[in-house]
Amino acid sequence: MKKAGTLLLIGLLAIAFAAGCVRTPAKPAEEDGKMLVYTSFYPMYDFAQKIGGYQVRVVNMVPTGTEPHDWEPTAPDIAGLEKAKVFIYNGAGLEHWTKDILSSLQNKDLLAVEAAAGITLQEGHSHEESGHSNEDPASASDPHVWLNPLYAKKQMEAITAAFVKADPTNSAYYEENFAKYSNQLDALDNEFREALAHLPKKEIIVSHAAFGYLCDAYGLTQVGIEGLAPDSEPDPARMAEIIEFAKAHNVKVIFFEELVSPKVAETIARAIGAQTAVLSPLEGLSDEQQANGDDYFAVMRQNLAAIKTALQ
Repeated sequence: MKKAGTLLLIGLLAIAFAAGCVRTPAKPAEEDGKMLVYTSFYPMYDFAQKIGGYQVRVVNMVPTGTEPHDWEPTAPDIAGLEKAKVFIYNGAGLEHWTKDILSSLQNKDLLAVEAAAGITLQEGHSHEESGHSNEDPASASDPHVWLNPLYAKKQMEAITAAFVKADPTNSAYYEENFAKYSNQLDALDNEFREALAHLPKKEIIVSHAAFGYLCDAYGLTQVGIEGLAPDSEPDPARMAEIIEFAKAHNVKVIFFEELVSPKVAETIARAIGAQTAVLSPLEGLSDEQQANGDDYFAVMRQNLAAIKTALQ
């Protein structure tokens, strides 16, 4: 079980601390005068970089190309948190390991920020099929709030407040950055509204049911082949339902994501004579996106272009 693995890791690390194998400084370490910030996975990393700019050094815990739902921190990750001043995570049940890890830390000055706190969550499906049967009940909520640009703005606002609290000397700088990106998120929201308002179709089929907040914001309907956990497998009855829905609504594109195998989406596409295309939940960047220097805004605009093409 994932929770058991997390607790075992915490126990082993605690032994190492007690034995003196891992040394933790009395105060959070900062390098080159920059505030050390840890983030759980890509959207939190990107938002923290944008708000913190040159005043912070941001370390992202989930490696590039890794799907974050089932990822767990390693001993070096936990040791890094012992030195950090701020830790930013999404919450809403996505990072199932945070409660146990945070309660185990000796770094009691660490400012932990649940960026999704205060956002009204949509109901989702339990992650029990992924081995998280002991996690918080909040994991039954859909955590993908960042895919609504206005919710992403709320998350950036929470990050800004944390940076101001942790580093008040540079509060004006953080607040200026938030104002800049807040305006950009408003503009992105307007782009989505204008582009999607008058399209003839409103239904999208996605491999991973991560787009509920985006669809609700812009009047779309998502049909997920799989649930909130992207590594779950649909049974034959569910496959048949998806194929029937696609035929009834003349769906011509089946969406999949970069970090998960596209084989199920391809199977359905072949069954109905449709194409496949990428729609990113922004849980991480692909190698190509990273090489191109893409960020939240670039990938969201790629998503918008893909949806427009599919719904024409």
